[in-house]
Amino acid sequence: MTMTIGRRTLLGTAGAGIVAAPAILTGKAQAQETKRLEINRAMPPQTDRLKVGSFNVLVVKDGSRTSDAPSDTFGTDQSAETVGELLRENFLPADEFVNSFAPAIVNTGSDVVLFDTGMGPGGRAQGMGRLIEGLAAGGYTPEDVSIVVLTHMHGDHIGGLVEEDGSPAFPNARYVAGQVEYDFWTDPARVGTPAENGHKAVLEKVKPFADKMTFIGGGDDVVPGITSMEAFGHTPGHLIFNVESEGRRLVMTADTANHYVLSLQRPEWEVRFDMDKAMAAETRKKVFDMIAADKVAFLGYHMPFPSVGYVEKLDTGYRFVPKTYQFEI
Repeated sequence: MTMTIGRRTLLGTAGAGIVAAPAILTGKAQAQETKRLEINRAMPPQTDRLKVGSFNVLVVKDGSRTSDAPSDTFGTDQSAETVGELLRENFLPADEFVNSFAPAIVNTGSDVVLFDTGMGPGGRAQGMGRLIEGLAAGGYTPEDVSIVVLTHMHGDHIGGLVEEDGSPAFPNARYVAGQVEYDFWTDPARVGTPAENGHKAVLEKVKPFADKMTFIGGGDDVVPGITSMEAFGHTPGHLIFNVESEGRRLVMTADTANHYVLSLQRPEWEVRFDMDKAMAAETRKKVFDMIAADKVAFLGYHMPFPSVGYVEKLDTGYRFVPKTYQFEI
C-alpha cells in the first residue's frame, strides 16, 4: 500500500446525579431546558477557548472515564508488561488509563461548525454527554450550530446528534460526513459482523439526517478555511480536517491517535478500536509526520483536555507537547 500526504490530503484505501437546582426559566427556554438539560451538575463541564487566525475555537470536555488494563485497548499486540513499562516511564499508572472526549466548535464568523457530538443522552448516567452544557458555558445554544461535521461514526462521536426523545440536538444545522464512512456503516452487509451494533447506531442516529447531509471525500472544503483529509484505518472512512485562517493552522485529528503516550510514542502498536490496524498505524505515522514537520497544532479528540498540542518527532514516534499560551499572542 502506498500512501502520500500533503497539507490538504492524506490518501488511503478503505478497509474494513442531578445535584444542582435548575435555573429559573420561563416559556420556550424552560421547555428547552427540561428537554436538553436534565443533566445539571454542581460544576459546568470544562471548556477551553483559542483563536486560529480570525476563527474562534471552543473545546468542550464531553466527559471522561477511567478504565483498567490499558493493554486490552492499546498495544494489543504487545505484552501487558511492555505497555505498563512505557506508561510508568511517562509517570502514568501501569494498570489504569483515562479516556476523555472533546467535541469542538469552530466559529468562522459566518458559520458555527461543530466537530463531533460526544456521547449524548446515552452517556449522561456515567457523567458524560455534557456537550450541550459546555456549549452553554461557552456562550452558544444548540440553535447556534449551523454545521455538524462527523469525523467518523463511532458511538462517542454520533451519540449527541439526537436527544432522548429523538429530536435533533442541533435543530438548525446541516451535516457533513464522509461518503465512504456513511456507505460502510449503512450497508446491510454489516449485519452479522462485529460492526453490526455500529450499523444499528448509525441507522438510528445518523441516517435520519441524510437529507440534510453533504457527503465528502478527502480534499473537500466544509467551509472556506476548513478542508478534509482522508485518514482511513481507525474506521473505513475516518476523516481529519485542516483548519486555517490568517496563516494559522489547527488540524482536527479526531481518532487518529487515541492516547498521548501509547498511540504517539508507539504509533505502530495495535489499538483495539482501530478497524484496520495496519492502515491505522500507517495513517498515524503519515499524519503526525506532517504535523511534526509543519510544526502546527492539532486537536485530538481523546488527548488530555484541553486536547490541543504539538508533537516532536522521536526515534520511536512522537512526544506530545500540550499547548500553553501560543494561541493568546
